Amino acid sequence: MQFGIFSVGDITPDPTTGREPSEHERIKALVTIAEHAEQVGLDVFAVGEHHNPPFVPSAMTTLLGWIAARTSRLTVSTSIAHITTNDPVRMAEDYAMLQHLSDGRVDLVLGRGNDGRLYPWFGQDPRRGVELTVENYQLLRRLWDEEVVDWQGQFRTPLQGFTSTPRPLDGVPPFVWHGSIRTPQIAEIAGYFGDGYFANNIFWPKEHYIRLITLYRERYAHYGHGTPEQAIVGLGGQVFMRRNSQDAVREFRPYFDEAPVYGHGPSLEEFTRQTPLTVGTPEQVVEKTLTFQEFFGDYQRQMFLIDHAGLPLKTVLEQLDLLGGEVVPVLRREFESRRAAGVPSDPPSHASRAAAAAAQAAPRTGA
Repeated sequence: MQFGIFSVGDITPDPTTGREPSEHERIKALVTIAEHAEQVGLDVFAVGEHHNPPFVPSAMTTLLGWIAARTSRLTVSTSIAHITTNDPVRMAEDYAMLQHLSDGRVDLVLGRGNDGRLYPWFGQDPRRGVELTVENYQLLRRLWDEEVVDWQGQFRTPLQGFTSTPRPLDGVPPFVWHGSIRTPQIAEIAGYFGDGYFANNIFWPKEHYIRLITLYRERYAHYGHGTPEQAIVGLGGQVFMRRNSQDAVREFRPYFDEAPVYGHGPSLEEFTRQTPLTVGTPEQVVEKTLTFQEFFGDYQRQMFLIDHAGLPLKTVLEQLDLLGGEVVPVLRREFESRRAAGVPSDPPSHASRAAAAAAQAAPRTGA
């Protein structure tokens, strides 16, 4: 099973000191965090696309390419790349290039984003979000899967005899997850293509996400990709840890209260009851995270948010040390001991997908 961290890349003043990092500091901190994630034994670092303050991750493949160059094992990913407002041609080119530079250590989560203001900035209508998602992803798949593409749709100029370059590494495009927190149509798209489904279940009660994940599993099986249990699922989570749970709550409370994502809303106690947020000891994080398997079934990737709301870099690195040293080793062991037979333990890797593609092509080559 894969474990990693994701970042929204927010610039938030530290509520305990009032200090606000510069854009330069925050961008460099993201690189440091990703490098440390690999050092402590995590598998994935992901960052979400944003184009407005207080967030800095706008040039996704630039950031992820730099991180890939400074690591050797870590998978770099998006926690959301906007399939609605990015040109599929650019996405096909950019992520294939990143795939080559990282030697296949890249996948991506696609989604609509959660800020409707984004659409007009890129010349699109937020009321067409689902239609944009469907059309743009269909084109992206064709650009990766076909050498020469003739295409015409609603939202961009036609293509005639177009070849996207570079071609995907080993003829296998990056693995795609579809991220959604509310839209059943996204679960349908993921199931139709046999892609992964990432439920970033950090905002709402588990019952909401159980419905979405169950729908995805049903559609994955309906389209002939395997059993519902074999569908590829990823989940989100949020943690803040100290050796003593009271210390964790006391230290994290001011950051929670001022967080740009969920601050000034439900109390910390209410949020921890209703969502995956765990503020306490490493043992409490293990205990709560293990319940995700009970709610959602066996799954393949667990991501944690740990660097938001103005937390100092030193504190974030301490959280990574606890995750890598005390939490993830236990979760790996426990999740695998409980996994049903025949259910994948990991998402498809580049190597496994390239081998499968080669095996499928071999009979045709020898014919």
